[in-house]
Amino acid sequence: MATEPATELSFGDPGILASEDPRDRVAGLGPWKLALRRLRRNKVALVFGGVFVVIVLLSLSAPLYAKHVAHTDPFKNHLTDQITINGKLTDVVAPDGVPIGPTWHGRFLLGADGNGRDVAVRLLYGGRTSLLIGVGAAIGTVLLSIIFGTIAGFFRGWPDAIISRGLDVLWAFPPLLLGLALGTALALGGLKIGPIKLAGDSKLIPILIISIVQVPYMARPLRGQVLSLREKEFVEAARAMGASSRQIMFSEILPNLVSTVVVFFPLMVVQAIGLEAALSFLGAGVRPPNPSWGTILGEGIHRIVTAPHQTIVPGLMLVLTVLSLNVFGDGVRDAFDPRAKVRQG
Repeated sequence: MATEPATELSFGDPGILASEDPRDRVAGLGPWKLALRRLRRNKVALVFGGVFVVIVLLSLSAPLYAKHVAHTDPFKNHLTDQITINGKLTDVVAPDGVPIGPTWHGRFLLGADGNGRDVAVRLLYGGRTSLLIGVGAAIGTVLLSIIFGTIAGFFRGWPDAIISRGLDVLWAFPPLLLGLALGTALALGGLKIGPIKLAGDSKLIPILIISIVQVPYMARPLRGQVLSLREKEFVEAARAMGASSRQIMFSEILPNLVSTVVVFFPLMVVQAIGLEAALSFLGAGVRPPNPSWGTILGEGIHRIVTAPHQTIVPGLMLVLTVLSLNVFGDGVRDAFDPRAKVRQG
């Protein structure tokens, strides 16, 4: 005898469906509380989310560590300085140019670079830069994607044609190559658009570049969702009641995109941090001597044999940050879209 398929409950948002977990079948429980309930049960995602929070807090504490523990700043050179380790004076940078390795003490905890700068201090300040650019670029991507995706999907016609073709052009270029081309061009002369002037070494340059490069990867799914939403009964009801297009967009369409944006945001941050590191490593992102994990990697790659800590330390921080955000982002996606669990299973 054939059994009836399990019924999925809809909560008004077409992207949010109840899972088959009996613990989720609670009468009157809204989609946001239901998603939070699922996320709390995902211990792995919560642990990695906590790891990311720790990384953020460590990066924010960079000025305190530099002032009270390392007694230096991320730009100060110590080429001719000596420090005492186990009662013995040691050159921060040896006469042959090899910097000191990790001391596991307050000063030069993770060693020094070729210019005698404290690697731990530059690592924390570099984390501030990388996280700032990553979050800033993700916010820029979200805003641009919402604007373009909503206009293209709601109005269709020629606005959709123009926006879709523009997204196709961006989509045709690999993100790294497009970001490298834009970064190199803007690094030489900066950016001047009317009264807006940005120097080539401004952190807003990589934020702007990464925001633009990532737009197709979010705007296209949002456009598809808006195309679906505009045909729903509640939109037709609002239109029949005399609501204008602007009222429908802001009161009916945009609120139903929030869950999708929440799912996309941590993934956009991951992509932005990785792309910033790659661009800075290649010299088209953050400009030296400003520290970021990408610039530290670029400076350390030349001494990977004699001073491997200059490459290993920022590389580990970058991998740990990307991994923690990826796992947490997957947990958020599974909480809002339990169908993803079925597909993965």
